[in-house]
This record gives sequence, C-alpha cells and structure tokens, in this order.
Amino acid sequence: MFAIAGLGPTEIGIIAGIIVLLFGAKKVPELCRSLGQGVKEFKHASKNLLEDEEEEKKSEPADESKTG
Repeated sequence: MFAIAGLGPTEIGIIAGIIVLLFGAKKVPELCRSLGQGVKEFKHASKNLLEDEEEEKKSEPADESKTG
C-alpha cells in the first residue's frame, strides 16, 4: 500500500534510522530543510524554463511573417 520507489515502510524506516545514526538527530532537520529548498529551487527554475520556451514558440510565427 505505502511504497516509494519500490521500498516498503520497513526499508524506509531502516534507511531513516541509518541517516539519524550517521548525521545525528540535530543535523537531520537541517539536511531535510536544505533538500527541500533545493527541490523548490529546481522546480522554480524548470517552470521558468518551460515558460521561456512557450514564449519563444509564440513569438516565432510573428518573426517568420516579418521576414517572409
């Protein structure tokens, strides 16, 4: 029922436990915050890229009619 990338709840729990052991309980929230901020910036950049491509497609026919 609950699976992320083919991992069950037990595997996710084990991975989370290993992360806490490696980085310590105080660093985990900071790591998650940094990861979330990186994902947010990536989404923002990809959205801007798609918007720029759409604007270029809209302006291309107008440019062709001027030269043709």
